[in-house]
Amino acid sequence: MPSSGPSRATSEVEFLDRARELRAAIDLTGYYPDVVNEAVLAAVAGEQVVSYYVHHETTFERDEVRRHLTVVVLTPTRLVRAHTDEHPGDDLLPEPYTSTSTEAISVSSISSVVVTRIATQPTASEVSPPVEAVLTIGWGGLSRIDLEPAGCADPACDADHGYTGMLAPDDFSLRASEAADGDSAVTRLLAFAEALSMRTRGA
Repeated sequence: MPSSGPSRATSEVEFLDRARELRAAIDLTGYYPDVVNEAVLAAVAGEQVVSYYVHHETTFERDEVRRHLTVVVLTPTRLVRAHTDEHPGDDLLPEPYTSTSTEAISVSSISSVVVTRIATQPTASEVSPPVEAVLTIGWGGLSRIDLEPAGCADPACDADHGYTGMLAPDDFSLRASEAADGDSAVTRLLAFAEALSMRTRGA
């Protein structure tokens, strides 16, 4: 029986390469790379990097331009999410600052991985690659309650029937489009989604 040593060594090299690629992808955004990388490394906590996706987004709020960076990392046992925002100075912190939140979810806790692909010219003889993709991940970590006044069948009734509502999971979504994020963004998001689906398949 052949030894499993070389295969294990090859896997470790691949994981190290992915960790280096992750750092390079964070650096490439130019968005506070040292701050982001420190938070991501702390959340990964020494585990191997199986796959990752880095999403740099710019939003416009009134007259303000705000930038955000989301990093998702898949390890052998967990899904790690890190989100960094930038803020102007305020009364407590007069200088501009960043805030980074991290969350680590056990792979076994992930209940759904939903992938939506948008492709143009679907009737063409050669199917073109998707131009947009949305990855939605559910794990039941957060939920929202939508409430509305309760009523009854009597249209003349003016009694207070309290409230009725629905408890719905607040899933996490990532969207990548060729037009907004570049040619390879959709491919990279789909590759991450495939790696995540493979890990959760037997969870």
